[in-house]
Amino acid sequence: LNKNVPIFVCTMAYPTVPCPLHIFEPCYRLMIRRCMETGTKQFGMCISDPLKGFADYGCILEIRNVEFFADGRSVVDSIGKRRFKVIQHSQRDGYNTADIEYIEDQKVS
Repeated sequence: LNKNVPIFVCTMAYPTVPCPLHIFEPCYRLMIRRCMETGTKQFGMCISDPLKGFADYGCILEIRNVEFFADGRSVVDSIGKRRFKVIQHSQRDGYNTADIEYIEDQKVS
């Protein structure tokens, strides 16, 4: 997953750290539904940037569980997996997407 990765513009996320989300905006409802239907169960999380729309670095979140409500809202249980750098910012159907490259941490001996 490194081309046209869905990007949720919200808060800072970190690898191994749980990130519960309340999804209510229509564009993000669509994004989460697509992540579940395609089976990737992953999306990127970036903080906002006033010039570019979202930051050049972020973290991939993996969806562990989604609770859908009758009114269309959902609560998403996700956890941070890997950090990434944004190569190209773009959009799809109202939400942000990006081409990314993963950042590999140097192992400590």
